[in-house]
Amino acid sequence: MWDQDKQARNKLKKLIQPFLLRRTKNQVLSELPSRTEILLHVELSREEKAFYEALRRQAISKLSESNADAGQKHLQVLAEIMKLRRACCNPSLVMPDTELSSSKLQLFGEVLGELLESHHKALVFSQFVDHLHIIRDYLEKQSIKYQYLDGSTPMAERKRSVDAFQAGDGDVFLISLKAGGTGLNLTAADYVIHTDPWWNPAVEDQASDRAHRIGQQRPVTIYRLVAKDTIEDKIVELHHHKRDLADSLLEGTDMSGKISTVT
Repeated sequence: MWDQDKQARNKLKKLIQPFLLRRTKNQVLSELPSRTEILLHVELSREEKAFYEALRRQAISKLSESNADAGQKHLQVLAEIMKLRRACCNPSLVMPDTELSSSKLQLFGEVLGELLESHHKALVFSQFVDHLHIIRDYLEKQSIKYQYLDGSTPMAERKRSVDAFQAGDGDVFLISLKAGGTGLNLTAADYVIHTDPWWNPAVEDQASDRAHRIGQQRPVTIYRLVAKDTIEDKIVELHHHKRDLADSLLEGTDMSGKISTVT
């Protein structure tokens, strides 16, 4: 099986190499400070684990009993996976009336508190806007000044928030992953916190690059909060596979290949 995978990779690499001219970010921007990535596993409480397991079993039961066609079944699977991912962030995102607390929010608060005590600034990303709202409420309770934007933020307000943060107004910038993946220069921050993993690691990398870009004078540290023994762990495993595949395909593509009409 491995030999077949390797042969397929080599064949694909040979096909796409003539169309790629790849220079890494470090080659283009060699003057950038260092960048460190740290995965922080979140140990869920006993109650959270029981809640998550109940959702997982419920999802399996629903899908096994479903009589939907292949297309509808696919959507049902995605819906159940989404529910599990949201439960990893905060139980209240799945069951609004629950009294269960969030271990991830607790760890986030501890990490952020240490950063602010050391006079650092942080970008905080989540793919779920309502998760950002929970974090926003936490910041307000702690009297921590912040800036905020998501996909619904008007362009004028977006620019005002970015300019204010760059000028020192706020220690934290809350950003939805899709809204903040490109087009922002936020070098006032030297820490990035991803509160939930996205399927495509390149999207997270683009978001992290809002701080790690031209104009950054300090080393940048990127934290990823991942709920242990959950679907989030599986997503991180997928990240490693995708990075390995991309690296194997793009290796040597700083030299352009020759296009030939011979197949």
